[in-house]
Amino acid sequence: MKFETTPAFDSDYQRLKPEHRAAFRLVVKEKFGPACDAYAADATTPWPSALRVKSVRNAAGVLEMTWSFAGPDGRATFEFVTVDDDLRCRWRRIGDHAVFRRP
Repeated sequence: MKFETTPAFDSDYQRLKPEHRAAFRLVVKEKFGPACDAYAADATTPWPSALRVKSVRNAAGVLEMTWSFAGPDGRATFEFVTVDDDLRCRWRRIGDHAVFRRP
């Protein structure tokens, strides 16, 4: 699956400490990316429980995932979009619980 980002995500990402960016990239590579590929093949495939993927309240179509439980409390919001008949994951925000104010 292809990924894209919003300007808000890009700004949030730049504010993360380098070690937190590395932790996020590792989770995406090892767990989230493969789970997205499985979702693209069959939308009923369950997400890995360690990612705690769920819908964001009051934000239709926006999902959240947990990429770290401590140091930092890492969260990211995303949505699925279709571009030229290609399903993509669009990262919207990244950080801690504050990302839920404007997911």
